[in-house]
Amino acid sequence: MMIIMRTDASEAEIAAVVERVRNNGLRAHISTGEERTVIGAIGDGRSAYGFKDQFMLLPGVDRVVPISRPYKLASREFRPENSIFPLNGVSVGNKEIAIIAGPCSVESRSQLMETALAVREAGAHALRGGVYKPRTSPYSFQGLGEAGLEILAEARQTTGMPIVSEVMREEQIPLLIKYVDVLQIGARNMQNFALLHAVGESQHPVLLKRGMMATVEELLMAAEYILSHGNQRIMLCERGIRTFETSTRNTTDINAIPVLKDLTHLPVILDPSHSTGNWNYVTAIARAGVAAGADGLIVEVHPQPEAALSDGSQSLKPERFAELVKQVKAVAQAIGRDVAPAPALNSSSVKIA
Repeated sequence: MMIIMRTDASEAEIAAVVERVRNNGLRAHISTGEERTVIGAIGDGRSAYGFKDQFMLLPGVDRVVPISRPYKLASREFRPENSIFPLNGVSVGNKEIAIIAGPCSVESRSQLMETALAVREAGAHALRGGVYKPRTSPYSFQGLGEAGLEILAEARQTTGMPIVSEVMREEQIPLLIKYVDVLQIGARNMQNFALLHAVGESQHPVLLKRGMMATVEELLMAAEYILSHGNQRIMLCERGIRTFETSTRNTTDINAIPVLKDLTHLPVILDPSHSTGNWNYVTAIARAGVAAGADGLIVEVHPQPEAALSDGSQSLKPERFAELVKQVKAVAQAIGRDVAPAPALNSSSVKIA
């Protein structure tokens, strides 16, 4: 349930409510808005509702509201206003649209630096690049590991862009957070609950991808694992789901974007690369995602897709990515939004607040 404090509630009154929540065997999650504070009492729903009356009697409490969703902290019932994810000067989840771009895998220094400089010039706000690759075949390229992280760190130093890279196992987290600004949870790990707990405990920013067979509710329940540790810096990613259709790699669930924006306060990102699997369709689906209300895009870009060690068929060449940014910007402006301006090249500060 939510305990909504009055606008004039004092710090002492808020602290007293939090203490009462904990004394009743529940967990307290505090959300401080511009006007008032909301305290989520998380635990056995039956127990929480049984304590409703005693919370209503505490000084500073305006009202107590039950949360009907199974995902409590991720719901708009708990936080009606959008959560803002600060990404290198861009407020993801606000009117600004952020673009994350880069290769599926870090293959070499020359490949990554060429791509990083190209996407930066075209208007990207963050650089993606995998160093641990969950591949269908054990014989496929599995990533460069720490050597790839060192290349990513150099690219960040050169371009000023923060880094997004996938984590596959709990043991990788300490190493990755030394180099990476945003940890990506891939589709295959969306319900790896031990990993979700560990990423939540790390307090590091997260991009959580929807599993290829997962419902919207299952995605939000996965986010709940991370939120339950007090880590609120999460972006959700729609990347296509598996259906009976075989003409594309996956089926882009455009419906999921407005549905998620309605159900949750967390920012929603679209991955038009994985959701189609074909570079010919990436720009069209990116336009559709922005029109549907996505807060950002994550796009695969490679200077030589035909030579890529992974996902070359869905990767845009740099010049095609630049055209995508222009078209997405036009769509955004048509619906009263805009692609966020990219900070100057060689920026000395990379900020993930």
